Formats: sequence, structure tokens, C-alpha cells
Amino acid sequence: MRSCKRLMFKQFKQKRKKKKQNKNRIQTISNQIGCFFPIEDEQGQDGFNLRSSVPSINHGVQPMGNFLLSLTSQNSRDIGLGNFKTLSDELVLEILGLLDAKNLGILSTVSKSLYVFCTHEPVWRNLVLETLNGGFLYHGSWRKTYIAAHFPCFNVLKIGSHNLAIRDFYSDYLFQSWLCANLEMKPEWLQRDNIPRRRGISVEDFISNFEEPNKPVLLEGCLDNWVAKDKWDKDYLIKTCGDVKFSVGPVEMKLEDYFRYSDLTREERPLYLFDPKFAEKVPTLGDEYEVPVYFREDLFSVLGEERPDYRWVIIGPAGSGSSFHIDPNSTSAWNAVIKGSKKWVLFPPEVVPPGVHPSPDGAEVACPVSIVEWFMNFYEATKDWKKRPFECVCKAGDVVFVPNGWWHLVINLEESIAITQNYVSRRNLLNVLEFLEKPNASELVSGTKDRVNLHKKFKKAIEAAFPGTIDQLVTKAQEQKKKSSFWETVTDSNAGAFKFSS
Repeated sequence: MRSCKRLMFKQFKQKRKKKKQNKNRIQTISNQIGCFFPIEDEQGQDGFNLRSSVPSINHGVQPMGNFLLSLTSQNSRDIGLGNFKTLSDELVLEILGLLDAKNLGILSTVSKSLYVFCTHEPVWRNLVLETLNGGFLYHGSWRKTYIAAHFPCFNVLKIGSHNLAIRDFYSDYLFQSWLCANLEMKPEWLQRDNIPRRRGISVEDFISNFEEPNKPVLLEGCLDNWVAKDKWDKDYLIKTCGDVKFSVGPVEMKLEDYFRYSDLTREERPLYLFDPKFAEKVPTLGDEYEVPVYFREDLFSVLGEERPDYRWVIIGPAGSGSSFHIDPNSTSAWNAVIKGSKKWVLFPPEVVPPGVHPSPDGAEVACPVSIVEWFMNFYEATKDWKKRPFECVCKAGDVVFVPNGWWHLVINLEESIAITQNYVSRRNLLNVLEFLEKPNASELVSGTKDRVNLHKKFKKAIEAAFPGTIDQLVTKAQEQKKKSSFWETVTDSNAGAFKFSS
């Protein structure tokens, strides 16, 4: 009996060891080819953790890393796509995106594989946003939302009650989209906190230590006197704003409808409420916050109503945010969190973040589809960089100063409400004027209808309001440049020692 028990225990240990080895092997191969296989460790520390109550809406789709280790060499996706099988997943979905709902419905009955592609959420999201233009009630998925809007008599609760699962279906593209929508932020993505934190510093300290050297800082306690800090929650905002519609991605939505969406959504790139006219639409909102004392010199104000967009209310669920970008018109910015929390990653102007590819003229930026995808693919690499990014978690009551020209990414760690403003001070005026005068300014300038003449209008208004200021700043900049050039000739930047120049 004892030997039998030993034999069974030995077999059990071998199976567990083999299972663990297979998991490690899958993870290694998946990482090498750019796939992502979530491993649920016994202690929940290794691999990726999915959000609680993750819906199984990926129909059993697995990453290609699993295909390499499959006992069969069959990918049902290729067989089920028929003539589409030679095309990439991205191209198939692009083709499907050109179809209307009726043709998608017909095509989805051809095979199980085509059903998976035809019910892919981003395809239906585009249909809803294009055809309903914000006038919809979200029903937990974009496909259900479309059907409920166009066929109100149909009970959308019946959709998806019997989830279709397909064996041997492998697709990095589809799997990653599902994974990014359901992945929790890993603890190591949130640990680094190297942005200076200050509370109650003077305006002079802020200018000399952060604004003039163009460095980020997190300022605590700036919202203590804001009415918004205590009052702004869902119920208050819905009641105060009523039927007013706000900018949400490409559409306009009432807050009540947007909050319904944000409560139910679980997608890779949640819609983000980002409205530049909130204070004009609802003056009460504009009265319930005030610009922190550090940012009250805003020279764009000389343009009055002709100034570019400069302030936004920002609302979004966990996972929403802004992928890497540089703020418009070479302005600096401040971002105040009223509710929730945000993870910030910033790179100085001379360092382009990994995975980000700006065009030579700066007019366009190519980067990963979602913010979570960037963390999965590129965040780890930044740990070995000489110029590591500045990072922090900004919580309710905190303000982040974003210097001009800095690349930055922001993701909401929970449902969040914030206000941000872009501004121009004397420390940044020459940069802005230079930016507005670029040959391709009509493509780069944003937030205004008159992109071509903004430079001329702004410079003229500054000279009228503050005579001689531009000339003084130019003289000061030239003196600093001469001083800097002199020290470059008498110091050895590599060894840090003095040298004599001929």
C-alpha cells in the first residue's frame, strides 16, 4: 500500500512539473514572437492577471504561441475563412469594416471562424459611432447596442447567452485585443515613482526649479479649495449638466448616457470624454474650480475668444487615457485629478518613447493601438535606458505639471474625473511663437479654425498688451546661449574636466 501511494504521488509530482514546464515554454515562445499567454500562478504573482469577472467573449481564440505547441497543426481559422485565409487578420477585419450590419450578419453564418471575425467588437463599435452619432444607449457590447438601436423590439439580452467556443483557433491579433481589454495593470508597471513631489512651494520656487528648466513635478494640495473636489461625482454632474452633450471621441453624448457606457464597457480602447468647451456649455462647472497659483500667467488669453482650445474636462473608466503625445502648439500644461487616479509616464523632448514613431515633420505619430499594449510590449525596455522616463501615480487632489515638448502617456487606474489646461507663460513664449511660425504650421497647429494666421495674431496681441516683452526675452535667450557655448569650449563633456581650447 505504501509503495502504491509513493508511486501515485511521484506520478502526480511529475505531471505538475511537466505542466509547469509547458506553461513556461509557452510563455517563452509567446514572448519571442510577440504573443501574450496569461499564466495564472498559484500565488498570483507571475504572468498576467485578468480583471475580475472576465467574460469569455473571445470564443476560445488563443495566441499563435499556443499553436506552436499544439498537438495538431491545424488552425481552424484558416480553414473557416475560405478565400480570406491568405490574408492577415488585420486586413480581414479592415475588409469587414467596409460592410454594413446586414452583410456582416450574412457572412457570420458561413462558418464559425467568420462568425468570430464578424462579431469582433471594434467592427461593431465603428458601425455604432458612424450611424448613431452618439445617440445610443450602451448595452454591454457594441453589437448589442447596434441591434437595440435599429431593432428596438428585439430582446438583446438573448444575444451571447450561449457563447460559441471554437477549438484550435489561433490569432495574435484577436487574442491581444481581448487580453488588453481585460488585463489588470501589473504591479511592477506602477512601482516607479521618480517625479519630484512638492506641497506648498512658492511660485518663485516652482518657476526656478521646474518651469524654467522645463522639468515635470507633482504638486500636492492644489485642489484643497476647489468646490469640484467635494461635489463632482456622477450624480451631481448628471443633475447639473442635464441634457448637455459633451465630446466623447468622435461623437457627442449626454453624461448620463456616457456614464452608462463607462460602467458597462470592457474594451481595449474605452471611449474618453474629453471636452474643450465644458465651461461654456455649463458655466457652473467653470465656476467650481480655479487655476492653481503656479499657472495663472497665461499669455494666450490676450487673444480672447480667438485663442486655441486650452481647457478640458476629462472623464473615463479604468483603462481609458491618452497614448503618447506632445501637447499642442508647444504649450505647457497642468492636469488636476478630482476623482480617481492616473498613471503617468513622461519622456523629455529629445527622447522618443519606445514603440512610438513620429513623422519627420511631427504632424503624425504612430504608436501601439492601446495603452496596455504599450506596457506589455515596451515598458520593460525603458528600465535599461540611460534616460529613464519620469513616472508617478497621480491621485485625487494632485496636479501634474507637464513641461512643453515632453512626451507623455496617461492611463486611468480607476474611474477618474480630471481637469487639464494648456498655457503659455513668459518662460515658454518664444517656443510657442517659433512653433506657430513653422512652414507646416497649418498642419501642426490645433484647437483653432485659423491655423495659418495664429502666429501673426498672437505676436501682434502680445506686443500690444506687453510692449517690449518679446525683445527682452530674445535678448535674454541670446545671452544664455552665448554663456552656454562658452562653457562648452572650456569643459570636456566626456571626462567632466577642464581643457584649453585654441
